[in-house]
Amino acid sequence: MKVGAYALAAAILLSVAPASAQEKTETIRLTIASSHPPVIPWVLAMKNTVVEKSNKALEAKGSKYRIEWNEAYGGVLYNFENTIEAIEQGITDFGWVGTLWEPAKMPLQNIMFATPFVNDDPTISVKVMDEMMKKPEFQKEWSSQNAIYFSATTSDSYQLFTKFPVKTLEDLKGRKILAAGAVGTWVEALGGTFVNSGIPAMYNGVQTGVGEGVALIPSGAIPIKLHEVAPYVTYVDLGSVTFGAFAVNKKRWESLPKEVQDVLRPLAMEYAAENIKIVKARETAGLERIKNEGAKISTLPPEERKRWAAAMPNLAKKWVEENEKKGLPARQIMIDYMTAMRAAGAKPARDWDKGL
Repeated sequence: MKVGAYALAAAILLSVAPASAQEKTETIRLTIASSHPPVIPWVLAMKNTVVEKSNKALEAKGSKYRIEWNEAYGGVLYNFENTIEAIEQGITDFGWVGTLWEPAKMPLQNIMFATPFVNDDPTISVKVMDEMMKKPEFQKEWSSQNAIYFSATTSDSYQLFTKFPVKTLEDLKGRKILAAGAVGTWVEALGGTFVNSGIPAMYNGVQTGVGEGVALIPSGAIPIKLHEVAPYVTYVDLGSVTFGAFAVNKKRWESLPKEVQDVLRPLAMEYAAENIKIVKARETAGLERIKNEGAKISTLPPEERKRWAAAMPNLAKKWVEENEKKGLPARQIMIDYMTAMRAAGAKPARDWDKGL
């Protein structure tokens, strides 16, 4: 009887002990943030991948770790002009970085803004940027900011949202056009007046007369109901570009346990594909909705689009010259980039690598 009692007690202990051990989890607190709200595709993509899937993946691996996410979107911690500084200084651990507002600090990340009318497919944009990121010069732009790049933010093609109809390039001359960072050169090339702005400020900017229109991607314009104040939507297909990325503070990343890194890294790499999926779905559905709400959607005639591409100064050459002065192999980078674009299936309206 005594032996049987001991055996029963031992069996109970063996069955309970593993379960008790599994219940002892260790919480890691991480902040993920953005200057833009989660209604915007490239912010929602962070939430859908890293935030929503991380703890499920940790649990599936039998990890003792769990992550408590502090989600701070919509400019709660910093504005659109300070996204890389927020990562660099550890204001946030993970976050979206708008490289388009960093032409001085991160010129290589902005190469697509020096080459409009090259490609309208966001999948191609990401593929080419991922290839360029293999170059040490591209990686250095992140490491020098105490940041680690995971995957690129891309978009549908840039279009025009204006208070007035646009049928020819002359309709844009002298007009005040809101745009973000590097997009300004596209506007100024036509004789328009560029007004720097981030998406959260664009609706009020047009409504109050700061600008008369906006050069923006539909996936960014539709969620903020830009068509209410700028009802003329003109498809000009300026190009799909990579304008930012999902990144992490380097020191914070290196402080994480390896098993947590092993779970978060592939999720962070899913970010670009999730962003593209959201962008494509929203553009199709969104255009139909805003049309029903009074937006006047048209397409710039092909001959006018060709005129626009030809009328632009040689932005690529200027970009190369400016960055060669900084000691960067910008000419070869531009050649490699355009070669990669064509190889990926892009059909440029202008060969920016010619005449460098």
